[in-house]
Amino acid sequence: MTDITMRREITWLSSSKTDVGCSRDINEDCIFEDNSTGLWAIADGMGGYEAGEIASKMVVDALSEVKNENSFALFIDSLEDNIIEVNKAIKEYSDVLCNHKTMGSTIVTLAVRGKLGACLWAGDSRLYRFRNNELQQLSRDHSHVEELIQQGFLNREDASSHPEANVITRAVGACEDIFLSINVFNTQIGDTYLLCSDGLYNSVSEDEIIDYLIGGNIDKCSKKLLELSLENEAKDNVSIIVIRGEPKKVTTDKQFEQEKFNE
Repeated sequence: MTDITMRREITWLSSSKTDVGCSRDINEDCIFEDNSTGLWAIADGMGGYEAGEIASKMVVDALSEVKNENSFALFIDSLEDNIIEVNKAIKEYSDVLCNHKTMGSTIVTLAVRGKLGACLWAGDSRLYRFRNNELQQLSRDHSHVEELIQQGFLNREDASSHPEANVITRAVGACEDIFLSINVFNTQIGDTYLLCSDGLYNSVSEDEIIDYLIGGNIDKCSKKLLELSLENEAKDNVSIIVIRGEPKKVTTDKQFEQEKFNE
């Protein structure tokens, strides 16, 4: 890749898939994609039949109201404010219409503006970045097993089989207040990002994820990852968004004249 290519603007393309999985009766995941503003998200609802589906949809609906600020910092502030507001709305919905039944949703977002990216999240839905043939998790699970791993009480290899592997410590709507984590990072041409719910990473290994991301075709990648998770009998809903940064096309004067002639 030449230096000129690296300095060109980036066009972000995305491909998404979601499925109920092999053990659930209803899909409580919800996906948000807006390539025009550079915002993508996955919300994984919890709370049993219908409640989780409602919570995740409320989260995604709130994201559609995020102000498209010119300043990336203001855009992230608006994103955070909307998630905080929907946290209150879900809690009120639960108290009034669900007899105080616990309901909520994880949230993981990718926001991109220029050469900057940011991830805001709560819960155990994840954001990965694939760069230079290496897969890196940019979010850290808000879960009981992750706390045990960080404290040195549990090996990461044993986390998936732990009896409390599905216990998360943060979710939108589960408590009066929501505390979001944020990771800000640089982006570059050729980056591929993967947003996913736990239904994917609990049924597909990181090595298998890498095998499909290497190809570069995001539509094929999202399709194959979903198919593999179902072949492996995913026990939860599976949601996937693959986002890739391509060099923005540059129209030269000669190309412009030719395009006008063809019209």
